[in-house]
Amino acid sequence: MNDYVNSVSADGTTFRKAFSRVYAEEAALSYPRARKILDRLPGSTVIPIANYKNLFNRPNQSAVLQKQAPALILAVQKPPFLYPGAAVCQDFGERHFYYTSCIRNCPYDCEYCYLQGMYPSGDIVIFVNMEDVFAEITEVLTKHPLYLCISFDTDLPALDGLTGFLSDWARFAAANPSLLLEVRTKSAAVSAVSALPVLDNMIFAVTVSPEPVRERFEHRTPSLSARLKLVNTALSEGRQVRLCFDPMIKVRDFETVYGELFLTVRETVPTEKLRDVSAGTFRISADYLKHMRSHRPCEITAYPYTNTDGVYGYDTENVREMLSFARSRLMEMIPEERIFLSEELPKG
Repeated sequence: MNDYVNSVSADGTTFRKAFSRVYAEEAALSYPRARKILDRLPGSTVIPIANYKNLFNRPNQSAVLQKQAPALILAVQKPPFLYPGAAVCQDFGERHFYYTSCIRNCPYDCEYCYLQGMYPSGDIVIFVNMEDVFAEITEVLTKHPLYLCISFDTDLPALDGLTGFLSDWARFAAANPSLLLEVRTKSAAVSAVSALPVLDNMIFAVTVSPEPVRERFEHRTPSLSARLKLVNTALSEGRQVRLCFDPMIKVRDFETVYGELFLTVRETVPTEKLRDVSAGTFRISADYLKHMRSHRPCEITAYPYTNTDGVYGYDTENVREMLSFARSRLMEMIPEERIFLSEELPKG
């Protein structure tokens, strides 16, 4: 556990001791990206496999234990590569909202993360055939523009020191102005982001949480101050930055805890430079929560949520109170039309 934790530096760029075991599909080893990743992991044992699913999807795994020292799996992704955005995710008014997963699973270990319900494993899969993904996107772009989230099922900036994928995506975005990318992160990967060209069609969506919430539920993540350093650096470089207060967790003294977060942001971030902000309460697919409750019993999974059309979340009154509070604080720092909430509230 300690080797893995210590290997992920504050900016997410150091992996000297991580991933002592690397499982690689035999087909993946012929890809240049696979060789580059392995070159960054000297001393790791490489174990050839036929198909990543035989390892990643096998029954009777403990993703919670695997998270302490995950294995790395290199694989070749099969089509389709694009998926429609889920109803629980905000589309920010974009008509053609999709996501893609060039990496599955995250180096962080947030107790509320839906990936625990989605994947049976805590290991990390990296797909090395990015050109196939780019080819499918290029075909879609001949029909209509695309709003594409590329960091839903992982944290790309946190792993960029290992993969270098951000620069690949930046080059592709620069060549395709009708493509709007969102890179969501909880990292403090300043150097990885600063190394990229400044693009109007590449949004860095940084998720922030109050320190008490981060310490309690977001294991191995950078501090609030470290994340805000990334936000401020990106803004100073002229990048598109979205600040995400999502998911908000119903903790004791919610307004005090989150009020301090909003105050810190207001006092330390030039919010007038933000592209927009989002806020949302914890919500999750009923199927994912069922899996999480059986594999990771904890405060998050034990809460008596309300099921609405197959999505679990807080009851309507709590949701509206939490979002109304968030909106009132956000309106002190940014115009209302640049505030996006997970649930529609009356204006004003």
